[in-house]
Amino acid sequence: MGKQTLALMAVLSLAGMGSIAQAKVSDAEAARLDQDLTPVGAERAGNPSGTIPAWDGGLSTPPASYQKGKIETDPFTDDKPLFVITARNADLYKDKLTAGHRKLLEQYGSDYVMPVYRTRRTAAYPERIYDRLRDNAVSATLLDNGNGVRDTIATSPFPIPKSGLEAIWNHILRYRGEEVSYRSAFATPTVDGSFTPVLTEYDYFFAYSEPGATLADIDNKIFYLKTRIMAPSSLAGTLNLVHETLDQVRSPRLAWRYESGERRLRRSPNLAYTTDLPNSSSLRSVDQKDMYNGAPNQYDWVLKGKREIYVPYNAYRLHQPSATADRIVQARHINQELTRYELHRVWVVEATLRTGIEHIYHRRVFYIDEDSWQILVSEEYDEDGNLWRVSEAHNISYYTVPVFWTTLELTYDLKSDRYYVDGLDDGQGPYDFHPGFRGNEFTASAVRRSARR
Repeated sequence: MGKQTLALMAVLSLAGMGSIAQAKVSDAEAARLDQDLTPVGAERAGNPSGTIPAWDGGLSTPPASYQKGKIETDPFTDDKPLFVITARNADLYKDKLTAGHRKLLEQYGSDYVMPVYRTRRTAAYPERIYDRLRDNAVSATLLDNGNGVRDTIATSPFPIPKSGLEAIWNHILRYRGEEVSYRSAFATPTVDGSFTPVLTEYDYFFAYSEPGATLADIDNKIFYLKTRIMAPSSLAGTLNLVHETLDQVRSPRLAWRYESGERRLRRSPNLAYTTDLPNSSSLRSVDQKDMYNGAPNQYDWVLKGKREIYVPYNAYRLHQPSATADRIVQARHINQELTRYELHRVWVVEATLRTGIEHIYHRRVFYIDEDSWQILVSEEYDEDGNLWRVSEAHNISYYTVPVFWTTLELTYDLKSDRYYVDGLDDGQGPYDFHPGFRGNEFTASAVRRSARR
């Protein structure tokens, strides 16, 4: 990508911070989503060298090995690593490594490896989502200062992005199904690798993605989330309720917390931005959940263009029942032999803290998958410009929906030599994408009643 193109992108990104950015594209440009671009906005063609294949629709149906009602099986069990990146050979691949991965390889030495596999473009979505993406392309716009969007619904608003703000909104509002219920654990291992998993039940109701919904219908809500801690006993019974709002400057996120010892449901007024993620041992901020969430108003966003990068992808080995927490969690970093990295094109978005704003991260870099708008890797820098934390999202295609989403999330803290890991399934069973929730199950009064049973 040439310097003139990158410069134009930077100008467009700054323009996105104005009053109302006219983000929608022309009908002629939107027609590219049925031509050289996929419905999501990725390049249909592979790269000239053939190391990235053309998009063929993704993994939209279950493989023969899948059994209904069971956890997703690995469709690629016969794949072997093409090569393994280590600290000793990292220089050979440096042009296709993020700064974060180069640092992890350097800091952890021979103990940290990146097995690289054949690239498989598995991200896929239902046809109604593809139809909606085409509609969003010609209608969606950013609200004042980029704090929200309008004239969009169901999925990413800007499949042909012109700015960093549009790209980050594509991640925040990407399709993750209409509802889902599952159990998994998170952990914050000590330096020696000891840990206590926190088993949690998650219930999501994605109002923004409900069939037939409009922005007026959802009352500024993206999704509703209930969590209940099941173990350890010291935390069991703790509940959280979140109403995630679209324009969080006009109407901040609503959150409540119930702790069994107090037997009271209390408002959580500061569950946003730089606040420590609950029970994360101060290794992750609230706005790092799902790699990035919440209002983007604290940063200036710049779209830096696209790169071909080795990123975590098709992490079915981390998703299998055999991938127990004891197998995944190790000292300093997870068991990298269970990981899978592939070469993919990613959008690079840089966020710089705005003048007068306080946040622990002064600069952040996001690597966003062109095929799904999922952030795959991010880098978090401190006030002195030093790389402090590196985050990864290990994803799979949940092909029964289909939807492309995380199975494991990580944040590595380079200063403390510790990390936060979320998504330890440990044989808890498959994600249920059709639990049949009702909207009134996500009110404060309903959660209060269920907590006291």
